[in-house]
Amino acid sequence: MTDERANEQKNTEEKKERIPRKIAIKQLMPGIISLAIVVALFLGIKIFSKCGRDGVFQKGVGYVTWSKEGYLSASSDKSLTKVSEVGANWVSILVTWYQTTPWSGDIHRTEKTPSDESIIHAIRKAHELGMKVMLKPHLDLLDKSDGSWRGEIGATKEAEWDEWFRKYKDYLMYYVDIANKENVEMICVGTELSTSATVKGYLWRDLIKKIRGKYTGLLTYAAHWDRYVDLRFWDLLDYVGVNAYFPLSEEMVPTQREMKKAWKRYAEELERFHRKIGKPIIFPEIGCSSADGSVIRPWEHIPRSEVNLEIQKNYYESLLETFWNKDWFYGVYWWYWGTNVRMGGLYNRGFTPQNKPAEQVIKEWYAKPVKK
Repeated sequence: MTDERANEQKNTEEKKERIPRKIAIKQLMPGIISLAIVVALFLGIKIFSKCGRDGVFQKGVGYVTWSKEGYLSASSDKSLTKVSEVGANWVSILVTWYQTTPWSGDIHRTEKTPSDESIIHAIRKAHELGMKVMLKPHLDLLDKSDGSWRGEIGATKEAEWDEWFRKYKDYLMYYVDIANKENVEMICVGTELSTSATVKGYLWRDLIKKIRGKYTGLLTYAAHWDRYVDLRFWDLLDYVGVNAYFPLSEEMVPTQREMKKAWKRYAEELERFHRKIGKPIIFPEIGCSSADGSVIRPWEHIPRSEVNLEIQKNYYESLLETFWNKDWFYGVYWWYWGTNVRMGGLYNRGFTPQNKPAEQVIKEWYAKPVKK
């Protein structure tokens, strides 16, 4: 037999041997695929892909100033140090630009906008203290005399919408550059811009994709508590962000038990939404003022009501008791912590928990492990 024929016969025999193996592998493939899907789903539930959860529950505080150099002060450094001492591992750092009215479209800085130097200083100080940073650009109104608020910002013509989104994109991308240079871990791409987010979802999708093209950190959006279900771009973000100012009671001074009952109802709604969207949920803003009636409309400051530190304390505790160990819930940022380390106190009816019983609630809970 020639070498050529011998090789041909050998190849034929090898092919015959491989056929049963191919059939066996083919028969096993459905099981292998099914196992792979199960593993993928398991990993998806646990880490939500792309570090949608970085494995760390966000024990957060919302850090704010409405002054140009507020974050540069020695008091601010002390205040941020206090944030870390209450156990926060994340801090959101606020920067605000403005437009005159909901329809003016003139997005710009003012003297109340923190300077770049101020923002960078706060980011570096937070990192130095071992905290991760969410950079939180806000857009607010200068003229609220008619009761307008940022959720009504919008336009009537397509060309006006395009122009508004161009300006808003320029605003965000400016801070994306800062976030990249300073290794900021997360950016909140918008806060309660309800009209644009629900009406022009496709333009938001384009904007988020542009941000993704330059920024590799985590992204969220802070939706108003009654609009989060209407957004159509959660799939492009790592976290569903809900500013959870849900009304809890019609009573001026409800009990903690009553508050917890109301939170339970909202938790069930959020869990159903999580199952639908498949993304972890955080509260980029949450809190209430320390005054009678503050949980009727928790988003409002109540300047003429009686100071009530206990109602704020109970609000914090009832929320944490409800959400702390939910497997789909991954963080809370209390609104708000100011740059003055001495702000708040026993006679303050504002939102800050500083130097109030609510601060101690944060410290006690943030010292606890989170079961996930």
